[in-house]
Amino acid sequence: MATSRIVEHVGRVLSDRYRLTRPLGTGASAHVYVAEDVTLRRRVAVKVLHPALADDEAFLRRFQAEARVVAALRHPNIVRVYDWGNDSGSPFLVMELLEGGSLRGLLDRGQRLSPAQAVRIGSDAARALDYAHRRGLVHRDIKPANLLFDEDGQVSVADFGLARALAEATWTEPVGAMLGTARYAAPEQIGGGPLDGKADVYALSLVLVEAVTGKVPFAADTTLGTLMARVDRDLPVPEEMGPLRSAVAAAGLAQPAERSDAAALAAGLTSAARQLPTPGPLTLAAPSDDAPIEEDPDLTELPGRVRLFDAEQADHGADADADWDWAPATAGPARPARSKARGARGSAGRSEPRPLPTARPLPPVAAPRQGHKKRWLIAVLVVVVAVALAVAAVGYYRVSTPTHPVPTLVRDTETAATQALAPLHFKLRVTGSAFNQKVPKGQVISQVQPPTKLLREGSSVDVVLSLGPPPVTVPDLEGLSLSDAQNRLIGAGLMPGNPTFQYDNTVPKGTVLAWSNEGRQLPEGSTVGLIVSNGPPVVAIPAVSGSFAAAQSALAAVNLTAVENDEYSNTVPAGQVIGTSPPPAASVQVGSKVTVNVSKGPHLVAVPNVDRDSVGAATQALQSDGFNVAGVTGNPINTVTRTEPPANTQVLFGSSVTLVTS
Repeated sequence: MATSRIVEHVGRVLSDRYRLTRPLGTGASAHVYVAEDVTLRRRVAVKVLHPALADDEAFLRRFQAEARVVAALRHPNIVRVYDWGNDSGSPFLVMELLEGGSLRGLLDRGQRLSPAQAVRIGSDAARALDYAHRRGLVHRDIKPANLLFDEDGQVSVADFGLARALAEATWTEPVGAMLGTARYAAPEQIGGGPLDGKADVYALSLVLVEAVTGKVPFAADTTLGTLMARVDRDLPVPEEMGPLRSAVAAAGLAQPAERSDAAALAAGLTSAARQLPTPGPLTLAAPSDDAPIEEDPDLTELPGRVRLFDAEQADHGADADADWDWAPATAGPARPARSKARGARGSAGRSEPRPLPTARPLPPVAAPRQGHKKRWLIAVLVVVVAVALAVAAVGYYRVSTPTHPVPTLVRDTETAATQALAPLHFKLRVTGSAFNQKVPKGQVISQVQPPTKLLREGSSVDVVLSLGPPPVTVPDLEGLSLSDAQNRLIGAGLMPGNPTFQYDNTVPKGTVLAWSNEGRQLPEGSTVGLIVSNGPPVVAIPAVSGSFAAAQSALAAVNLTAVENDEYSNTVPAGQVIGTSPPPAASVQVGSKVTVNVSKGPHLVAVPNVDRDSVGAATQALQSDGFNVAGVTGNPINTVTRTEPPANTQVLFGSSVTLVTS
């Protein structure tokens, strides 16, 4: 469709909510616009699909289902889907607006990524794919045009779910059942069978090679040629990829069972990043209202194929291929030349297409001599006969060799699977192994040849064996209490072992000091040993005697601190230890303080003089000083004349005193 056609829709309001303000890009099945959400007052991207899709019930059902699934995705490297609808026969998606352009646009401007830049973009995209794959969603159309940048250069994957929805549209595959852009399709897509996330990983590996080198491996000038070139051939990774080579090669293996998944690719690229310098910033297209319209033709389509939006031109009597001029295959990727009908706005900011090379006339072929002609005819006849014999041999083999349906091998052990294939004269070929949460170790996870498929005797059935549940990383338990550490291990799929308690002077009692296999990965259900603090160690207080200095030394020998406390003693001489508090043999933590009671000798006091006091007053005075009044000698009504012991006599504190009256 010409650029003028996409511009005609500017100003249109979809579903009374989304006002299209300017074109952003166009592809084989949709136009993309910058739009204003008049309800929420925000800018969004709106992808308007071909109007014919509105009449396709199968597409609309799938489109609605996929839009709901994709809208639930929450990942920083996946373009958010906000809404969907169908306005007057125009199905549309409302998405997060990213105005940094696409990787396709960057490459089309002649830019190439450094290995460090490719690592950053590739690892972010791989993590996004892993997130989606773990939720059962396969993209099916990973290509540079679906890797979009925000203004800071962060990449996001766009169009999740759209390829699957288009697959059910009755008119989307006019020249074969090929889903996704063939230039980046995985080898298994040629069979038309069900795909898993490994197809997305293969496509991303091709995108990374193109981003660094400018060339897509195996790219041919036809869809079939492109696919056939990569069947049973692993991706050749050029030297320019540097430290990325290993991760990209593992993602580009021809056999899906042997190929990395998205998580492994992300991990491999992250590992490669450690060998590379910090990536420089990308040179992105600055967002503006005058930005050029990005276009995403299928670079492997055959000339003459009706593109989805060509129907609009056909309605106006335009040639279906007037919009694109196709150059013959050259050493590099083919680029569509812009049509003059696009107008100045459509070509603004875009480099002029390179002129097609002038075809050189073939030199005249000299007429063969008669003898040569005869030998040439004989050679042709020999070749024809040889080909006929080969075809006949192949045909005979196919007719004479019995076929059998492939049995179901999933959940069989390798031995059981071999035994199941033996009566059918099939061979078991283990093509790889992978971790699996549900399938026990040693059992078959998947088989390449599906059950009931007919195979000839002598064929191999390829299977992938389970390594059991994926390993679990032992979590960080530092500073946790014993119960919290045990709960965290159980939550991670590990078993806490019986704890070992150990005294520690600095870590509080009941806190985890250390654990086994710290930071390592273990099989699910493995036991992790725990060492738990028992607090500072304890010691028994020794019996001490003699002077305070002697007691202090004895306590220091067992890491206890002596604190002196002087008190009277009627039995222990002054300066000698009476005892300790806590008492000897009591257990205390190392470093604790122990009170050492030291004798000050007997507590002697002078009998007060209560002469001439009444018996009552004298009794009160003596008791207030700690004496006991033993009794009164004489008339208790009279005043006190003396005491026994006499006044000012030194006696033990608490002694008894007798009052004497006249």
